[in-house]
Order: sequence, then structure tokens, then C-alpha cells
Amino acid sequence: MRSLDDILEEYEFLEGDERYGLLIELGRELEDMPDALKTDATLVRGCSAAVWVYPTGGDEAGRLHFLADSNAAITKGIVALVISAVQDRPAREVAGMDVTGALAPFDLKNQLSSNRTQGVPNMIALVKEHAARIAAA
Repeated sequence: MRSLDDILEEYEFLEGDERYGLLIELGRELEDMPDALKTDATLVRGCSAAVWVYPTGGDEAGRLHFLADSNAAITKGIVALVISAVQDRPAREVAGMDVTGALAPFDLKNQLSSNRTQGVPNMIALVKEHAARIAAA
């Protein structure tokens, strides 16, 4: 998975529809999430499209790893962007991280419709809650 900095560098050079294209590409690059993990328990509430986020737990170093998917291409790209901000980072770091701030340069609220971005805070909250649980363990 690309780093958030690498994605932002490319994103800043693009405009309008090209940015949509990049989001779709990011969604395609997500690690496959088995259908068996796409359950009500992994469903992110408040999204206009179905979005699933599954924490695979922390490794021995306490780094987080997530699987994610969506049934809508742009939304899948948005969840990929959220995951790229935290993927394989230490749980303690993610628990204290300002993920919303990390995503701010993408200006998603002004780039995308409100329907597409309404679930982003819930995606971030789910990731941070998992990080806090792992960090406290």
C-alpha cells in the first residue's frame, strides 16, 4: 500500500475527474478482503455505500493492519485513503493520531459529494477505537 505522502504528492498534481480516477485506483490496490469478513460486525455505519473494515490485529511490534472493502468504487478509494494513513503503524501512534488532520490536505469535503464523504468520520473512529484497544492491551 502506498504511503499517504506518496498519494498526496500525486493527488496535488491532478484535477477533478483525475482525482476520482486516483481514488478508484487506490480502491483497486486494496488487499483483498474475503467475503466471509464482510459481515454486519465489520460494516461501517453511516456510509452511503456499504463499507467494511476488518482489523487483523496487531503484530508482535503492536503495528496495526486492516482489510477494507466497499461496494462502490469511489467509496472504496476513500476507505483506502483512510487505511493508508494508519496501515502498519504502531497502535499507540494511531490511537493518538489526528487522522482527520492527516487527510485534510485532500480536501475531500470540497472534492466529493457529501454522500460520498459522510461516512469518513465513522471509518476514522473505527480505526482509532481498534488502535486504542490494541495499545491498551
